[in-house]
Amino acid sequence: MSIPSNTEKEAPPEKTEEKIQLKITGMHCAGCSANVERALKKVPGVSDAGVNLATEKALVTFDPNFVSLEVLEKAVEESGYGVDRAREKVTLKISGMHCAACVNNVERALQKTAGVMEASVNLTTEKAQVIYSPDETDVSALIQAVQKAGYNAALEREETAEQAADEEEQKWQAARKRMIIAWALAAPLMLWMLPEMLWGIMWPTHTIMNLGMILLTLPALFWPGWETLCSAWRSVSHGSANMDVLIALGTLASLSTGFLNFFMDIANFAAVGSMIMAIHLTGRYVESRARGRASQAIRKLLELGAKTARVLRNGQEIEIPVEEIRVGEVMLVRPGEKIPTDGEVVSGESAVDESMATGESMPLRKSAGDPVIGATVNQHGALQVRAAKVGRDTFLAQMIKMVEELQGTKVPIQAFADKVTAIFVPLIVALSILTFAAWLLFPDMMRQVLLSAQGIIPWLLAALPPQTAGSVTLAIFAAIAVLVIACPCALGLATPTALMVGSGMGAQKGILYRKGEAIQALKDVRLIAFDKTGTLTVGKPVVTDMIPANGITSAELLAIAGALEAHSEHPLAIAIRQKVKAENISLEKIDNFSAAPGLGVRATLNGEAVILGSASFLEKEGVDLEELNLPLKQLEEAAKTTVLAAKNKRALGVIGVADRLKPETAEAIRRLHQMGLKTAMITGDNARTAKAIAREAGIDHVSAGVLPEQKVQEVERLREQFGAVAMVGDGINDAPALVRADVGIAIGSGTDIAIEAADVTLVRGDLNGLVSAITLSRATFRKIKQNLFWAFFYNVLAIPLAVAGLLHPVIAELAMAISSVSVVGNANLLRRAKI
Repeated sequence: MSIPSNTEKEAPPEKTEEKIQLKITGMHCAGCSANVERALKKVPGVSDAGVNLATEKALVTFDPNFVSLEVLEKAVEESGYGVDRAREKVTLKISGMHCAACVNNVERALQKTAGVMEASVNLTTEKAQVIYSPDETDVSALIQAVQKAGYNAALEREETAEQAADEEEQKWQAARKRMIIAWALAAPLMLWMLPEMLWGIMWPTHTIMNLGMILLTLPALFWPGWETLCSAWRSVSHGSANMDVLIALGTLASLSTGFLNFFMDIANFAAVGSMIMAIHLTGRYVESRARGRASQAIRKLLELGAKTARVLRNGQEIEIPVEEIRVGEVMLVRPGEKIPTDGEVVSGESAVDESMATGESMPLRKSAGDPVIGATVNQHGALQVRAAKVGRDTFLAQMIKMVEELQGTKVPIQAFADKVTAIFVPLIVALSILTFAAWLLFPDMMRQVLLSAQGIIPWLLAALPPQTAGSVTLAIFAAIAVLVIACPCALGLATPTALMVGSGMGAQKGILYRKGEAIQALKDVRLIAFDKTGTLTVGKPVVTDMIPANGITSAELLAIAGALEAHSEHPLAIAIRQKVKAENISLEKIDNFSAAPGLGVRATLNGEAVILGSASFLEKEGVDLEELNLPLKQLEEAAKTTVLAAKNKRALGVIGVADRLKPETAEAIRRLHQMGLKTAMITGDNARTAKAIAREAGIDHVSAGVLPEQKVQEVERLREQFGAVAMVGDGINDAPALVRADVGIAIGSGTDIAIEAADVTLVRGDLNGLVSAITLSRATFRKIKQNLFWAFFYNVLAIPLAVAGLLHPVIAELAMAISSVSVVGNANLLRRAKI
């Protein structure tokens, strides 16, 4: 029997059941699956749970009114296991945003959506990057969430450079049109007001002038200003507030005084509303132009790609759009043409200008077998190139994606600005109401402030002559000034515009930052730790010395070493194989091969045990190295890496391998020292060799004899000793150390580099790029701090003046517009930085 509705306090939520599959990690036996199942069933709101050990999945039936996915995950984690959440990343194009408050509204709407793990919205690019669980939500739900917040969203589509430029031009042309119409309507009002302002004459009569002010202001607000008013209404109707709310309130309040003037003893400020809207739209136009300049980096990258390609199909040369190239097809590239996509030279020889990707101005020689990057320019000879990557997989596409992702991220220093903008507009509206009330409740005290300031503040900046203006007039004037002077736009643009310019400059120099955090972290780094091979050195070691022992010849020593290194891809192994090939030595087959990573290898050759590796490895295997001690010392002190061989625990000799320093290494290290940074080298070489290399390069600290799996611990030790550490490596063999460092920096050459591997990627295998990356990060962060300072300083200074009635609303709106434009303009000045 149901209880009558008039007696029930609150109806319990209707019971609903949903099912979800969780991917469980860390299970190894039936006991594990039983533990996870028990943990899930204990959660209030879970009606059933079944765990399958074979598929490593849990099927959970639960009531979403009582339990969330986060609670289920926590229950699994507390039982000692993990949940591998499927995640997808999507970029949405957002329209209707005008200020930092809009950004916060869209972010909050997305973050509240079930299944969204992370959402970041960028005002400058008008994009939202969302990471979500496809098991819980989809793109349509994300778009609906944005629409419910009062904005429009669509899945980002791939754009050509022309499309991006056209869209940008349409935006600023529309902004320009609104600005021109607004001033066409506001300018006559300003001229009409001059006789009254200068001589106190209301022409032709008081009534006609008041009526004229209203009639001319109405089209100014509801024609060019219509978008602003609609944006304000959408924002308020969806329970939030943005910058347009302040402008709408200020202009409509000004307009209302025109009507009230007929019934009350207050001044007619209707024309002020028209001027406020005109200045506001002017600020929007100038801001859109400046933002367009800031976003040129992506457009320039898009413009780099080739439009068409000539390929060989069925023995015929045909020209096709670059989008239709298939992997494996052979492309024909003539002198002066762009290479259509990433590939490998099949035939021909030429010099290729790779400056668009690497920042390297000198063309590189390319011949059969060499990799080439799409969009780079073939300079001299004709080339045939086999396509290796197409579409989104190309190097240029990855560069563009990385720059776009960076521009969608935030810098930690921005967190405080985001908290302020989240409450900014409601706070200003409340302050405007309090200002109005203060002027009505304490008119004598507030008027005294104006009288005291008359000698200091120019008449143009004063609200009204305080001796003649009524209290209600002054109250309305001050309240309107408070509404239009406040500026969350400057706060919202401070960081993204600087990031946009900085990331574009970096991309043009072959410097790619993955996230905004990397820019802030890099400028705080105290020590740069380098991997040796391929980072400080050329990465192509060569055999320089062969010192046999115990009666064998150099050829026999090389034959044994070559047999043991026949299938290894280690740089030292490659050097030994190249020497074997050069000496034309035939190799015998080995058996029972085993490797000790970072130390050496073991095998049997003709039934005898043979070993190849470092001195420490051979000593651990019980080999007596006394006969080789002197040559070992001499080679190591000459900065050469030593590889020793032994048979049946008897030393056979030592091979000296040298990997010369890159030409720019010593100069780059010197410049890093000039920037106040310490340097360290982490290498598996023995201490003598490592110190000799460090001495040649000018490096401060050496960590020698470090095995690959020990690099992470070494990074942590260096952090404890020196502070924040940046680790520089190839991004492949050093991946764990790069992740553990405060900033991981991958350095390579063109397509060889793992572009996804680190916080910062240096496309050109040149350490001067590292110096440039640090210089650019410091310059970008300096601009971000300057922008945030001026945005806060402007509001802190201007709002109290407006409250005190010391700012004319028109001057207040002009100052507000200038503050937004100045922040964007200051970010564009970053282009002058010498990196």
